[in-house]
Amino acid sequence: MNDKLVFLGLLYFVQGIPYGLQSSLLPVYLRGAGHSLTRIGLTKILYFPWVLKVLWAPLVDRVGTKRLWLVATVSGLAFTCLSSATLSPEAHIWGVAGTLLAMNALASVQDIAVDGAAVGLLKGRSELGLGNTAQVVGYKAGSVFAGGGLLAVIDVVGWGPMFMLLAFVYFGVALFVWGAPVLDDELLRGQAEGRRGVQSDAVHPWRVWRKLLSVPGTPWTIIYVLTYKLGEQGAVTMFPLFLLDNHMTARELGFWNGVIAMGFSICGSSLGGLLLSQFSIGSLMRRVFVMRTVSMVFQSSLLTVLEPSPLMKVMAVLSLSVQHFLGGLITTLTFTTMMHCTQRAEESVQATHYSFLSTLEVLGKLMFSALAGGLVDWVGYPTAFLLFLVLSAGTALHVWRATDTGALREQLKEQPKLFPNSSTIPYVTALAPPHPNQQ
Repeated sequence: MNDKLVFLGLLYFVQGIPYGLQSSLLPVYLRGAGHSLTRIGLTKILYFPWVLKVLWAPLVDRVGTKRLWLVATVSGLAFTCLSSATLSPEAHIWGVAGTLLAMNALASVQDIAVDGAAVGLLKGRSELGLGNTAQVVGYKAGSVFAGGGLLAVIDVVGWGPMFMLLAFVYFGVALFVWGAPVLDDELLRGQAEGRRGVQSDAVHPWRVWRKLLSVPGTPWTIIYVLTYKLGEQGAVTMFPLFLLDNHMTARELGFWNGVIAMGFSICGSSLGGLLLSQFSIGSLMRRVFVMRTVSMVFQSSLLTVLEPSPLMKVMAVLSLSVQHFLGGLITTLTFTTMMHCTQRAEESVQATHYSFLSTLEVLGKLMFSALAGGLVDWVGYPTAFLLFLVLSAGTALHVWRATDTGALREQLKEQPKLFPNSSTIPYVTALAPPHPNQQ
């Protein structure tokens, strides 16, 4: 199991680097150069390959091996970093945008392959919880490394050396994947045999889509992943820029938001994996979503304090830390829910099914965060954050209702109580779905 966690964690780490560059480093850099919030928000378009990945997921599912796809994409990321090292962001802004777009395209293909490997490698409730923790923590650690650590030192080392360092990291991971014994697992070979048995689906792609949508729990999961991050994503995107406009320097923001707050996010994601081994996902989700709504009320109240002061900075850092902690916890719960749903699908379409759900998850965050800057420019921070708060509260209500009358209620009813006189319910059957051949 340790080999699986190291393997998955490392791949998700390098997958999170492009996100960190674009979500933390690029907005602060552009805002410092005087660009509007609308223009900064539109840079989210560079994430568009993540939305399209579901179109080529069946290709990754059926052509070649997981090892081949992973080595090719990680090596491609290394060469892209080498290319970016020769550019200057001040003089070649479109070239920098092109390299980030290429990095997102390669990372999205890598994501399909590593998700397919994870679905096949992780078995049982304990492995599934720990595996999804490795996924979320690894991805966020890569984001912190790129968006927080590099933002703090870019003034010292410069743009070119920074991307040279990233290129060496990617080349090292490509060599690791090439020789990783974990990809020799018998189940992954079984998935390859299953792919050969359904080649006719490649000729009739609608059959694949019917299989995806017929998987139990998929309709509810689709709605959930499209909406669960809307309010939070707007706040996460805009609140650091509010602080940059009123209270903090770019270097301070790189440390507190890019390193410290993301560290809390990683802690939240790690705690989510531990809690999933003890409690039901339904009871966890409804409580954590309410807590997130309360934290957004606190953060929104800080927008009324425009005078820079030590107390305001402390409150702002506290707000960022709590928000990222709860966001990390929710992300682990969400990706575990997605993988639990995917494991009910036929093995031949599992990677495609998971890629479909994760694409919608990215789409839900991307389409709103791209508009958040324009919304703030239009109505101002207070009104925009009121909308973010309403969206967050709506998602909490959606999850709460699902635990009473929807998909999460079934998971709660299936699980025995931990103690006869306790209302605490262990997380057992929600992470142990029946094998597809037993359904």
